Amino acid sequence: MSLAYVVDDVFAEHRPPIGHPERPERIAAVRAAVAAAGLEARGQRLPTRAAGEDEIGRVHQPAYVDELIRLVPGHSGQLDADTFFSPGTWDATLKAAGAVIDLTRAVLDGQVQRGLALVRPPGHHAEADRAMGFCLINNVAVGAAAARALGAARVAIVDWDVHHGNGTQHIFEADPSVLFMSVHQYPYYPGTGAPTEIGVGAGRGATVNVGLPAGCGDVEYEAVFEQVFLPALRRFRPDLILISSGFDTYVADPLAAMRVTARGFRTMARALARVSDELCEGRLVCALEGGYDLTGLGHGAVAVLDAFAPAPGRPEPDADEPDGDQPDGDQPDGDQIGPDDHFSGMHQAVEYGSVAAAAQAAIDKTQAALDAAGGVLTP
Repeated sequence: MSLAYVVDDVFAEHRPPIGHPERPERIAAVRAAVAAAGLEARGQRLPTRAAGEDEIGRVHQPAYVDELIRLVPGHSGQLDADTFFSPGTWDATLKAAGAVIDLTRAVLDGQVQRGLALVRPPGHHAEADRAMGFCLINNVAVGAAAARALGAARVAIVDWDVHHGNGTQHIFEADPSVLFMSVHQYPYYPGTGAPTEIGVGAGRGATVNVGLPAGCGDVEYEAVFEQVFLPALRRFRPDLILISSGFDTYVADPLAAMRVTARGFRTMARALARVSDELCEGRLVCALEGGYDLTGLGHGAVAVLDAFAPAPGRPEPDADEPDGDQPDGDQPDGDQIGPDDHFSGMHQAVEYGSVAAAAQAAIDKTQAALDAAGGVLTP
């Protein structure tokens, strides 16, 4: 099979206080949706394994790992204003990181082409030395470091969570072997991700940030991929692509103000699947990050599954299937003004409405910052 995946009951055992948006029901919604879409028939399930201290220590400082080991296992508490832990959190955290490592290894070893880590807690806000934004260990960063240790010369990370992946950026911003690219709502939490943040030192040109205004939808995200991300990947030529896949850009997500639908997620995932086929023999691993509307989580996870491992005989969703994302099947009127068909693929120009114009301006700022640095790093 071309797909391996990790799902496990352990990821529901991380239990923040009642009312916290990063709740166990998130992973239940994802599992139910991909099960109904036939996940078991489309890929092979890998067992869960806890990441070791040495594997986590490639990206997190020893004092921070020691603090987590002292505070978290078997206890309940709080690491910052947003990040809580419960008696089952440490096991879930280690196994979330271990899942990304093991899927990365399976892809690099050629056992499969794609990997799908349906895990929690999320990771991309976790800094080298502290928890942040619901995240304790930076799962994708741990996976990227594992890939380098396993022999990958260059690793690319694409983060489409609505919140900027500050932790991942800071861990790798001086590392020319890891390309980090984020498209996110900006300005917004956590306050980082300006277009001028392009890496430091030897890593200058290996960080790419596109901060989009609130209200952007499928067309605007497709433009980011077409104009910025896909050209950058072709220039960098990674041996592996990792996705920090937050579904909180979904049109109904309660923690943000973007308007992406399932078709948008599917288009982004397909674009990365195709470019991975072109550049790195299809090596592509996706890890769940945010997403707080349960319907949106299910739609997004199935969209990625469809892109990674299309079901035999299933009609192309873009042509034949309604997504059910919005009652009328269209994006709302108002500032988000566009053509009747918002889902015409990666080559739809962004020409409509004030939000679209602001999105294009954001893309242009990113391109200008990269041009001033000499462009995205090349091998």
